[in-house]
Amino acid sequence: MINSSQTFRLADASSRLCKLGLAGLVMAIAAACGSGSNPAPTATSPTSLESEPSSNLKLNGAGATFPRPLYARYFNAYAKQTGIEINYSATGSGSGIKQFSDGIVDFAGSDIPLGEQERSNLDRGLILVPTAGGAVAIIYNLPGVEKLNLSRELLPAIFMGEIKTWNDPLIAAVNPDVSLPNLPITVVVRADASGTTFIFTSHLAAISAGFADLIGINQAPNWPTNFYRAPKSDGVAAIVQQTRGTISYVQSSYATQGELNTAAIENKAGKFVLPTLAEANRAFETIAFNSDFTTANSEDPDTGYPIVGATWLLLYKKYDHPQKATAVKEAVTWILTEGQEMNGELEYTRIPTQVAQQIIEAIAVIN
Repeated sequence: MINSSQTFRLADASSRLCKLGLAGLVMAIAAACGSGSNPAPTATSPTSLESEPSSNLKLNGAGATFPRPLYARYFNAYAKQTGIEINYSATGSGSGIKQFSDGIVDFAGSDIPLGEQERSNLDRGLILVPTAGGAVAIIYNLPGVEKLNLSRELLPAIFMGEIKTWNDPLIAAVNPDVSLPNLPITVVVRADASGTTFIFTSHLAAISAGFADLIGINQAPNWPTNFYRAPKSDGVAAIVQQTRGTISYVQSSYATQGELNTAAIENKAGKFVLPTLAEANRAFETIAFNSDFTTANSEDPDTGYPIVGATWLLLYKKYDHPQKATAVKEAVTWILTEGQEMNGELEYTRIPTQVAQQIIEAIAVIN
C-alpha cells in the first residue's frame, strides 16, 4: 500500500511504458502537411508560406495528456510533408487552458470545453475543434485477477473512499467467479488539473447523487485525503503498474500499450463493458455535437462503454502573424481529414465527417 505522503520513484515503470512515450512530459515533433487522402470532408491542400520559409515556422501548444499518443502520431506524420515544426507539451488540460488564456501558446489541448466566463476573457476569440473521442479506462493492479466487474454502485463508492478492501462483499457480488484478495484498495488520482479527471467525475456525478454532492464535477476535485496523487496520465499509469492493490483512471490507450488490467464497467443498459474502441464508438454514436462543437449528453451514454469524452484543440480567431494563422488552419484541416485515419489505430474515435466539414468551414474566419 502507498503512503499518501511518500514520494514515488517512477523510473522503472516509466521505462516499461516507453512505447507510448509516457516518460517524457514534453514532445517536440517536427510537422508538415500535404493534401489529404480522405475524400470527405473536403480539405484544401496546404500551400507554402509566402513570407516565411516553412522550415523556420513553429507552432507551440500545450495541454491535455488524454490525446498525447494521438497528437504524437499526428505530428510525426505531418512532419514528413512540409517542415513546419509543432511543439506540444502535454502539461494537462488546466495548464494548457491557462497558457492559452495568457497568450503563451499558439494553441492548446483540452478535454474540458471552456465556460462562458473563460471565453469572455479571451480578447483574441476562441474556436473549439474536437479532434477525437476516447474512453477513460479504469485500471487496477491485482495479481491473479485478470477480469474485474465494477457496477454503477461500486465505482463512485470506491472513488469516494467508502469501499476500502478488494474482497468487500459488494465487489464480490458482481465478481462471483473471481478470487478477490484481502488487500486494501489504494486509489490513485491525478495531482494536476486534468481533463481526464473532468470526464471521469462527470460520469460519476451523473450516476451517483452522493458523488455529485461530495466531490462533484471538477478537473481538480477535493478527493479524500488518503488518496494517492500522481502527476499526469503517465505518472498515474506508472504507479498502478508497479503497485499491488491500486486503482485509477487513464485514457484507454495508456492502459492498452502499458499492458495494464482494465475493469469492465456497468453501463446504463446494465451490461459490463470493457473500454474497447468498438464500445467507445457505440457510445459516441449516441452523443450529439452542439453548434460550438462542444458535446451534449456525453456523461452517461445510452449504450457502449459508459466513460467517454471528446478532446479539443483551442484556437484563437486572431493570430499576431498571418503565417501562423495560415499554418494553424492548414494543420487543423489535415487533422480533420487525413489525420482522422489514425484515430482508430490508437483507440480513439473519429469525429463524424459532417461535423469535421462544419469545423473546416468555421476555421476559415481565423486570421
